[in-house]
Amino acid sequence: MLEKESILRERAVSHATVLGGVVNIVLVICKFAAGIYGRSAAMIADAVHSLSDLATDVVVLVFVHISNKPEDRGHDYGHGKYETLATLLIGAALLIVGFGILWGGAGQIWRFFHGEQLQSPGWIAFWAALVSIVSKEILFQYTRRVGRRVESPALIANAWHHRSDAFSSIGTAVGIGGAIVLGENGRILDPIAAVIVSLFIIHVAIKQLKPCLNELLESSLPDEVEQQIVRTALSVEGVSHVHHLRTRRIGSHYAIDMHVRMNENLSLRCAHDKSTQIEKKLKELYGMNTYISIHVEPEK
Repeated sequence: MLEKESILRERAVSHATVLGGVVNIVLVICKFAAGIYGRSAAMIADAVHSLSDLATDVVVLVFVHISNKPEDRGHDYGHGKYETLATLLIGAALLIVGFGILWGGAGQIWRFFHGEQLQSPGWIAFWAALVSIVSKEILFQYTRRVGRRVESPALIANAWHHRSDAFSSIGTAVGIGGAIVLGENGRILDPIAAVIVSLFIIHVAIKQLKPCLNELLESSLPDEVEQQIVRTALSVEGVSHVHHLRTRRIGSHYAIDMHVRMNENLSLRCAHDKSTQIEKKLKELYGMNTYISIHVEPEK
């Protein structure tokens, strides 16, 4: 049952990622062509952003496949943190792209105010930006929905990468449209929009990196989750106290370690059955791949 669930999860992640990869390949080709023929540096930068999106699709496909491998001799807790590593790589790539766009836009603004004339883009670049906005927003909505359904942090991170590409294209469209309509003085809108969009991208990257780093640093699960774990254990008749609760994430799964107190006159079989009940309830809440360790102690 667990193996079937893992296969279905991997298949859903792979399908969403492959779809995103195909869309990204088409967009990269179209954006580079539109940037070259439309004489738009902003569109070429946008194409580079889409290229980074394509690279993260490959990362997700490879690492999610590895993370779904079962436990083996060298990985007693499975391979879930490979997915965390993928999320880290995606967030880092997003951060680098954000700072790259910020640097490039700020440089153009500096040169404009020092007398350099910016190049006027063509309409083909503007229409390419609109196509990118629509396609990437649709891709974001679909990928995030699948990521939430299968509880894949890497896929959700990749969905946000799709949206960052849409944000980048919005800035590109505004800049290109302003440059075309307003003429020479309006061309400054292109790098200004790029700088604003880059700040959104950097914010999204930090938002993705924070939980990922918390997991790698073995941070505990949120307080509300730990409180729910305690309530679940105490809901089993005969369990009087829970202590020494330790929790963490392993990829998309939870790991829970706790001590529970029961009546010292219970038989070993009865205490074992109650521990099994706790384990079953927790897995119903957090998934069948949840790692649970329960130590039984007599009541004081």
